[in-house]
Amino acid sequence: MSLLRPISTAFAVFATFGFAWIRLAPSCEKDWHVDPKDAVAASGRYVVGSQGHVPPLRLSGTPTEILTDLDRIAMSSPDTERLAGSPDEGRITYISRSKVFGFPDYTTVAAESGGDGTLLYVFARLRFGRDDMGVNRRRVRAWLAELQRD
Repeated sequence: MSLLRPISTAFAVFATFGFAWIRLAPSCEKDWHVDPKDAVAASGRYVVGSQGHVPPLRLSGTPTEILTDLDRIAMSSPDTERLAGSPDEGRITYISRSKVFGFPDYTTVAAESGGDGTLLYVFARLRFGRDDMGVNRRRVRAWLAELQRD
């Protein structure tokens, strides 16, 4: 009997459990619903904030209005759900999953009054791996482009 069959079977079993864990791994609010103002840009992350790829956005409207609009946009995105927070709370965290394997990415948005408008902060990051190949950047930019069109 060839060793190839048991090895390939073992690989298939481990791969199945691995992908099941990725899709079913619990998301603890305290680990992911963090203040995006403290986020630092790095590989696998996209940050709109003082230590990010771009500075915080200054928008017209109240923080609640801005986050309500952004929440509508995020929740209409495919494979995205709210993990924690609300517009009234001033911070919301979303989980967006890749279509095929269900890899979770977490995006936290926060808004606060900032003089003559509202400052919007965003922290998007992956959970598994080191590089998201720009997925978080593209998602955040699409959300923000739609927010600024409204």
